Amino acid sequence: MKVLLLKDPKDKESGPDPYVKELGLYGFEATLIPVLSFEFVSLEDLFEKLSHPERYGGLIFTSPRALEAIKICLKENNKNEAWSKSLKQQWNTKPTYVVGKATASLVEEIGLSPQGEKSGNAEKLAEYICSREKPHSSSLLFPCGALKREVLPTALKEKGIPLESLTVYQTAQHEHLQQSLSSYFSQQGIPASIVFFSPSGVKFCLQHIQKLSGDSANHIKFAAIGPTTAEAMEDAGIPVSCTAESPTPQDLTAGIQKALRPQNCILSE
Repeated sequence: MKVLLLKDPKDKESGPDPYVKELGLYGFEATLIPVLSFEFVSLEDLFEKLSHPERYGGLIFTSPRALEAIKICLKENNKNEAWSKSLKQQWNTKPTYVVGKATASLVEEIGLSPQGEKSGNAEKLAEYICSREKPHSSSLLFPCGALKREVLPTALKEKGIPLESLTVYQTAQHEHLQQSLSSYFSQQGIPASIVFFSPSGVKFCLQHIQKLSGDSANHIKFAAIGPTTAEAMEDAGIPVSCTAESPTPQDLTAGIQKALRPQNCILSE
């Protein structure tokens, strides 16, 4: 059975994409199509803020892209040296909150210790942060994308926890998206399942997928990587067959199995 994953491939340096690999273990033939392109912005501002850990109570990351922005900063020798010599240690005396395992592993790569990775979405991460932070303490620094949702900032504001957001990347449609989708449907046919990984993915892909799949769209099981994406799918009128319990290859694969082959489901109810 074919599964179409609307996401970027993982860096080639780190081996095969974990979602493709996990789905393959259960007999699914998964294909990745990159949906988004990213432009990094305000990197000088970002490093200036990172250079003053004493001003902040900690860090929040809800996207791997925000970590990519920091990695780009650290490619400059003088900045990397400053980070390695003292800044990293100073930030490690403060919490670094993250929303999932992918972001957590990138936090570890820059030498910090993540907290809250099991939360899985912004709502639960906000609850986790609110249970640990005191009102009116130092601001938490939140490098984020231009399309960030307001769930986390609103929840922290309601609890009196100061947050300083900085937009470090902007999201656009991948330049080859339409061509890639057309090629997939003409060569591979209609997949058994299509997985959306972000609300932006829903926005950029839906019209193309509806056009390419035609009446067969009713036979496709549409899956979401998490509740935020599932909500965007429902708002766009897409029937959500499954939502991964947490944004991991294992949970997504389990959900797709259940949606496609309920009689063979290996999960206990």
